[in-house]
Amino acid sequence: MASFVALLGQTHQPTCGVEDYCTFLGKALGQLGVGLDPVRVEWAERRWISSFVRLWCQSSAWRGRWAVLQYTAGAWSRYGFPFGALVVMAILRFRRVRCAVMFHEPYSWEVPPTDLLDRFRAACQDLVIRMLYLSASKAIFADPLETVSWLPNRHAKAVFIPIGGNIPEPVSGPPVARVKRVLKTVAVFCLSDPPRQQTELDEISYAVRMVSAAVPSLRLVLVGKGTAEAKEQAEQMFAGTPVEVLTLGIRSAEEVSRTLAESDAMLCVRGRLFPRRGSALAGIACGVPIIAYSGPAQQTPLAEAGVEFVPYGDRDALGAALARLLTDEKLQAEMRARNRRGQENYFSWKKIASRHLEALGFAGVNAMGTHA
Repeated sequence: MASFVALLGQTHQPTCGVEDYCTFLGKALGQLGVGLDPVRVEWAERRWISSFVRLWCQSSAWRGRWAVLQYTAGAWSRYGFPFGALVVMAILRFRRVRCAVMFHEPYSWEVPPTDLLDRFRAACQDLVIRMLYLSASKAIFADPLETVSWLPNRHAKAVFIPIGGNIPEPVSGPPVARVKRVLKTVAVFCLSDPPRQQTELDEISYAVRMVSAAVPSLRLVLVGKGTAEAKEQAEQMFAGTPVEVLTLGIRSAEEVSRTLAESDAMLCVRGRLFPRRGSALAGIACGVPIIAYSGPAQQTPLAEAGVEFVPYGDRDALGAALARLLTDEKLQAEMRARNRRGQENYFSWKKIASRHLEALGFAGVNAMGTHA
C-alpha cells in the first residue's frame, strides 16, 4: 500500500491537536488505500543531537517518498525558537526525500506581540516559516492562500486544505428529527489559559444570564481543556440563578462529540475566530449552531457553515444572538443544515484526505479508496 510520512515534533499535554489531526487524517487515508506513517522527532526527550542522528538513520529508507513536516512553533522549540525544524528539513532533503510542510501556524502570532523578547521570538518564527516554505516541494496551509499575506505572488506549490474537527464524525445520512426539549443547552468547548480565561468566563456569564430571562430552563455545559480548572468559578458566577452549570473537563473524543451534538447552541469566545480553531470545527462536525466573535474566519469556508458572527468583545451582541438562536427553531434548523453542507464540502476527513492525495500527486487512488 502506498504511504507517506508525517513528521511530528514535541507533544503537548494533556491534548495535542496536531497529533489528533494526524490520527484522524491517517484513518481517512487508510479508507482511501493510502497509509500515513507518523514519525516523532523526540527532541524534548532525547535532545536535539540524538534526535537528528536517529532521524538520519530512519530517513535512509524514505528516498523518493513524501514526508510532511507538521509545523507549529511549539512543536519544534521549547522556548519559541523553532530552528530545529530547519535542520530536520535539511536532513530530509539530503536523503532525497520529497519534502512537504503542513503549516498549522502560517504566522508567528495571531496577535502581534508588544514585548521586546516576544517580538524577537516572532521575527525568528517568521524567518523559519519562510525558510521552510522555500525548502519544501509542497506547502499545505490550513488558511486560504489569499489570507496568507507573506506568500509570493507566484505560489504554485502552495495549496489550501482546511483542517477538520478532532472528534468522531457524525454518521452520514438524512438529518435526524430533533426532539423538542424544555431545557436548552449551551455548550462551550475549551477555555484559554489564565489570565484570558477570566475574560472568557465573564463574557459567557454575561451572555447566558442575558438569555436566561427569555429562556428560563437553561443549562451551560463546559467541556474540554481548561474547563475543569474553571469549575468552581463557573458555579459561583451562576449561583442564585436558574441556570444549571455542568463542568465536564477533558473527556474522550466520543463524549465530546455526543455532548456537542446534543446541545442547542455553542459559544466560541476564545478571541477572534480563526479558520484553524479546533473547537469551532468540532462544533460544525457535530451540527451544533455556533455564535463566535468576528475575525479572519469570515474570509474562509467557516463562514459558509452554521456560524453567526458578532463584533469582537461585544457581550450584548453575543447575548442577543444567543437568545435569538435559542428561541427560533427555524434559525436553528437552518444553521444545522449549513453545518452539514460545510462538513460535507470542506471539513470531512475523507474530503481532507482526498485533497492531500491530490496535492501530493498520488495518482490512481480515487475517492472510493480503489485504484483506477
